[in-house]
Amino acid sequence: MTGQRLVLVVEDSADDREAIERALRASHPDLLVEFVADGADGLARLRDTGRPRPALVLLDLNMPGTDGYTVLSRLRAEPAAAELTVVVFTSSTASSDIDRCYAAGADSYIYKPVDFTLFRTVLQGAVDYWLEQDRDHEKPEGPLPPG
Repeated sequence: MTGQRLVLVVEDSADDREAIERALRASHPDLLVEFVADGADGLARLRDTGRPRPALVLLDLNMPGTDGYTVLSRLRAEPAAAELTVVVFTSSTASSDIDRCYAAGADSYIYKPVDFTLFRTVLQGAVDYWLEQDRDHEKPEGPLPPG
């Protein structure tokens, strides 16, 4: 992938979006981070042929309307999204949520710590790991086809 790396964050909480932005700006200042506030907008963004495809999607689980499960299931049903890295980044620690996300095709499931220092550390580790995986397994650039 050439140029700036893009992370798409699908998150309904303004407070969590701000925390993610602060954490990633500190740990990955060269990373391009784009936010959408709900699952429907996330799916629309990923299908927008005029926009670059992200190297990583951070997906909140519990959102009103189109929730994270639905986004994940719909993405994984599209062949063009098979290689898209999706990390569920959520406040839920329920084992049923974890199992359901992995069954739906999540690449990783990460709990959002309340403590900001730990939040930043966990987020940095996840982004470092998955962007390195993306770099090692170059994926096709471009958005998902409409669908």
